[in-house]
Amino acid sequence: MPDLRPSLVAGIALATATTLATPALADGTLHFYNWSDYIAEDTIPNFEAQTGIDVTYDVYDSNEVLEAKLLAGNTGYDLVVPTGIFMERQVKAGVYQPLDKDKIPNLKTLNPRLMEYLAQLDPGNEHAAIYMWGTTGIGMNVDMVKARLGEDGPLDSYDMFFKPENLAKLADCGVHVLDAPTELLPIALHYLGLDPSSGNREDFRKVEELLMPIRPYITKFHSSEYVNALANGDICLAIGWSGDVLQAADRAAEADNGVTVTYVIPKEGTLLWFDTLAIPTDAPNPDAAHQMINYLLEPEVTASISNYVAYANANDTSKPFLDEEVLNDPRIYPADDVLDRLFPDRASTQAVDRLRTRLWSKFKTGI
Repeated sequence: MPDLRPSLVAGIALATATTLATPALADGTLHFYNWSDYIAEDTIPNFEAQTGIDVTYDVYDSNEVLEAKLLAGNTGYDLVVPTGIFMERQVKAGVYQPLDKDKIPNLKTLNPRLMEYLAQLDPGNEHAAIYMWGTTGIGMNVDMVKARLGEDGPLDSYDMFFKPENLAKLADCGVHVLDAPTELLPIALHYLGLDPSSGNREDFRKVEELLMPIRPYITKFHSSEYVNALANGDICLAIGWSGDVLQAADRAAEADNGVTVTYVIPKEGTLLWFDTLAIPTDAPNPDAAHQMINYLLEPEVTASISNYVAYANANDTSKPFLDEEVLNDPRIYPADDVLDRLFPDRASTQAVDRLRTRLWSKFKTGI
């Protein structure tokens, strides 16, 4: 990601779900800006039918795209879905308006442990509600990877990616990496046994020494193309988001194309992230935005989204409505011992942002 200055924009949100205690209906149109492939097919139509509010729904595929629009101002959006790492600084910059919690009764049942993580980013959980959450890890074409690394290869470890002797064996079948330094660099620090939020120059030097030898074996940096690439068998490895990889697995299975995709939370642990619902300060229709947040946190609604996109939601009351294959999948809802190995990223200082940006540029260009 580019520099995360205090003026950057984002949000995360505190969410919880209970029955949809409907606030007074808002008028007009809701302008909703969300990640691509990140909502159930019937979510928006059902909201429009229930409320009479028209929804203009636009999508993006990176926090940087959202950030650029928000920094430019006057986006016209009422509701956006920033990732937690951006929210911490951007809330301080005053980009988002505080939530009127009386209008969002479904905030009351969010998982307390996840809310504690969120409160570290947004004290008092004043500005955002959790939309979905997940991990960043390894997506792989099982057959291709095993053919190159062997049945006894490090298939449950970041050794598969960070050790050049392993990644070199996968270069011929394609390797994609999220174009997201705020995700991969903390993961690299953690892999080295260092503080994922470190701003120490010597730590970044060690990360550079880790990353540069594997650069020749990476095919592409992109934050969405790896989904179809995995599903179609065009690549064999991706560092990506949990739900995206599981969507790729579903697409491959539906296509019956002989491709088997799986997602791995590496044994070393990895990054835990939250995508949140936040209302820009200059939102034209904040009443409609509050109503949409409450609707999205309704147990059946948020469960239907989780069932569709294969990402976990934070609403414990949604569990009776989750498909068993989603609820019981430890890659989506990790067990407590796995949760203990996860770490949330934190916003950093401008000095650390510059270190990250400089290193990421060098890593991507290979120079």
